[in-house]
Amino acid sequence: MFEEDGSVIGLIWRSMVARSMVEPARAHTRFEKARIIGARALQISMGAPLFVSEDELREKFSGELIQLYGVDDAKEKVVLDPMKIATLEYEQNRIPIDIDPHFEEE
Repeated sequence: MFEEDGSVIGLIWRSMVARSMVEPARAHTRFEKARIIGARALQISMGAPLFVSEDELREKFSGELIQLYGVDDAKEKVVLDPMKIATLEYEQNRIPIDIDPHFEEE
């Protein structure tokens, strides 16, 4: 039940990272997408837990990390830009935010 380091939080966090959070009912408009990513980036910048793992961040942004830190140091670094992290979470449908458009039925 516990992780090797004895952390229950680690176990919960790993289960949250492993699955999709919200499957959108329809495709978002560019404005809705911007609002969702912006809101999530703000949460991340304020210290909210991430819904992607460090390994996923390293894999997605490996080219950028290599350019910034070199090949050896890139293996130990992670992306810290909240917008990039939020965008990756959005692309993988892991953000627990959705839009209710309130369209009137005719």
